[in-house]
Amino acid sequence: MLAPDGRVIMISGANRGIGLAIARALYDAGYSLSLGARDPASFADITGGWELERIHVGRYVAEDQDTHRQWVAGAMERFGRLDGLVNNAGIWEDVSLEDENDEALDRMWAVNVKAPVSMTRTALPHLRRSGSGRIINVASLAGKAVYGSGIGYTMTKFAAVALSHATRHAGWDDGVRCTALCPGYVATDLTAGVESVPFDQMTSPGDLAEVVLTVLSLSNTASIAELVINCRDDVMM
Repeated sequence: MLAPDGRVIMISGANRGIGLAIARALYDAGYSLSLGARDPASFADITGGWELERIHVGRYVAEDQDTHRQWVAGAMERFGRLDGLVNNAGIWEDVSLEDENDEALDRMWAVNVKAPVSMTRTALPHLRRSGSGRIINVASLAGKAVYGSGIGYTMTKFAAVALSHATRHAGWDDGVRCTALCPGYVATDLTAGVESVPFDQMTSPGDLAEVVLTVLSLSNTASIAELVINCRDDVMM
């Protein structure tokens, strides 16, 4: 098991939902954190009372790769090391197979796929130097199974799973391990309007945070390539 003391983890979209739950769990476990969001000021109320020496905040705009490079550089300047990256930020838009809504599809590809690729490329040299670098891509159960005709979001999450496997191969010899986290419905603002599953029966973001803690702590000889978590019994792979 890898001890958290001194280890630095970056989390995108850490100011709400799953990302915020992960940030809180990792902070409580003793990790140092670099938190990224479009509006860094949004962390002011979140990190109040936290030890400032363990926290770094950066601007992360998924569609702007300059912010990715600046965020990673800022984290390295602040801590001098990087041990983990959680690519959590993502969006959902309703694009079906027969929709001619390329703008929405392009936005999802930019945020859900191209941004994690950019963050991985930028962080990977530092994670390699760690010797036990970890990357967790928050994908979705929609990256493992296709539901109905809502193909746009599903395509991006299948791609996020593929990115996870490619990353695992690329960094393996240097101790980098990558996991695709594939939850079903999670109780966040993204799913607040879902009618097919009661909100109080969806997976808690805190449960996903506990899973992330476990994955980050595993040794190099215990790699989890994919992890499916569901609040229902319909699809488990």
